[in-house]
Amino acid sequence: MTELEHYIQSHFKIIQPEQLHQISSLFKSEILKKGDNFLKAGSRCDKLCFIQSGLLRVFTTTDDKEITQWIATKGYFGTDLSSFYFKNPSRWTIQALSDTEIYFINHSDYSKIINIVPTWNELERNFIIQCLTYMEDRIFSHLSMSAEERYNSFFESNKELFNQVPLQYIASILGMTPETFSRIRKKQLM
Repeated sequence: MTELEHYIQSHFKIIQPEQLHQISSLFKSEILKKGDNFLKAGSRCDKLCFIQSGLLRVFTTTDDKEITQWIATKGYFGTDLSSFYFKNPSRWTIQALSDTEIYFINHSDYSKIINIVPTWNELERNFIIQCLTYMEDRIFSHLSMSAEERYNSFFESNKELFNQVPLQYIASILGMTPETFSRIRKKQLM
């Protein structure tokens, strides 16, 4: 069983082994070199990827800065949901921060999953609700926690990222300037 199949099985437990194999066969493997884009802002996203290894940065550029929305790591899916589902131009660029192995599925193959797993819509809905709940938690932390509390919470959950990605990306995820991030980090390291 591949890592992708393990992930699907862990999140969609009632999928049968034959269905799991059929779903995973719809995904194709690709290696993104460091700096390669999986998606470029402004284009339409017609792919969903699963990260086998490596790191993907989800970000956008405004007039005066880049804003990192998330760093996706091994075992996570990546896409621009709005673009993937509604065919809108993407708001996000998704770029490899390291050589990254992904499995991807295009939108037309993704739509075939309902034929493999008749209850897919309900399973997908539950998964998306889990994702939205996670996003709500992130928003709540931005509204209710101090910068130092956000730093500590993120650090406890993502220690490995602090040695793998430029720290200004983490500062952006946490909604703080690199200077504030540096000050808090320095205080934590003392």
